[in-house]
Amino acid sequence: MFARVVISALVALATPAMSQEIGGSYVVQGVGLNGAAYGGEAEVTLTSDVTCEIIWNTGGQISRGICMRSGNVFAAAYVVSGKTGMIIYDVAPDGSMQGRWTIAGVSAVGTEALYRK
Repeated sequence: MFARVVISALVALATPAMSQEIGGSYVVQGVGLNGAAYGGEAEVTLTSDVTCEIIWNTGGQISRGICMRSGNVFAAAYVVSGKTGMIIYDVAPDGSMQGRWTIAGVSAVGTEALYRK
């Protein structure tokens, strides 16, 4: 049920022209729910004019999700260890993104930045 709500919210955020600008490779820098820093890479692949897929590789952990962009907001839903997660980024004019994320059943929030390679 939660995943359907997240997916419905992401669909509502879609803007066709904006999603085309978001595809590509990124360097990831973040702070986890436990306060520990992490890093890695992310790849955003467009799947239509309004949707995309994102794959993170952080510390050897691979996470896959769906994503969309609306204006200066880029959002993704994903599954980690069987739990649904969500991240919402603010997109800067240079294409970098600053976001906050969480997973279902956890009250903590992590932060993450994506920088174009």
